[in-house]
Amino acid sequence: MSQSVVASSGDLSVRFWGVRGSLSCSGPEYVRYGGNTSCLEVRAGEHVLVFDAGTGIRQLGKQLAAKGPVEADLFFTHTHIDHVVGLPFFAPLYLPGSKIRIWAGHLKPERGLKDALSGLMAEPFFPVPLEIFSAEPVYHDFIAGEVLEPYPGLKVQTCPLNHPNGATGYRVDWKGKSVCYVTDCEHDPKQLDPVILALIEDADIVVYDSTYTDEEYTRFKGWGHSTWQEAVRLAEAARVKTLVLFHHDPSHDDDFMDRVAAEAAKMRPGTLVAKEGLVLTP
Repeated sequence: MSQSVVASSGDLSVRFWGVRGSLSCSGPEYVRYGGNTSCLEVRAGEHVLVFDAGTGIRQLGKQLAAKGPVEADLFFTHTHIDHVVGLPFFAPLYLPGSKIRIWAGHLKPERGLKDALSGLMAEPFFPVPLEIFSAEPVYHDFIAGEVLEPYPGLKVQTCPLNHPNGATGYRVDWKGKSVCYVTDCEHDPKQLDPVILALIEDADIVVYDSTYTDEEYTRFKGWGHSTWQEAVRLAEAARVKTLVLFHHDPSHDDDFMDRVAAEAAKMRPGTLVAKEGLVLTP
């Protein structure tokens, strides 16, 4: 995989470290698109934003930590296992002097993010507790729908998504450019989701949950995921510039994803299928 791109002071970029959903996959049939679960690195000038902590976050953390203490914000769409399992292996959390803020918008008021992650890193599931993080991360709970501003001039819009136990969609706006991350959301076949449409309107890059095809969806209704065809319909309605299909199902190997890529490109030219190592700049 190519090395991470460090954006200049005016650039917005996104790099894909994990593109798969539900379960990480290994083997020769997962080489071209990758087998790690969800993790995106967004650079807004010098600011580092990480979205989700699937297995892909390990390699990202290794690279970030090689240069010493890290300042970064980690945003969770939700805390299902495939999106948090890499957190204990994120190297910057073990570097004293690192400044890591961790955010989630789907847990209040019933519980908090630190409490939820403590359950992940507890026996008999994990041998060491959350307190092992020498970087002493700061945990922020918000309610999906709020607008966040982690740094001056950097706006992060959020919205609730239709997913079991809740999830959050994100839009990052920086110096006139935008990247949206909308995954783990189930659509209504009768209408386009107005909340998502509002979030992604006129966005430069939209990364969307394309776990299934429309044909497959009928067998998995209620599982909390969408289709690549719905992604295209939303992108068209919202005048999105670049659509990226994401959260590939474990049963979809490289050959399957090649077919999706070809069909999606015919339906909406310029549509991309997320691959590990892919870097995009609006």
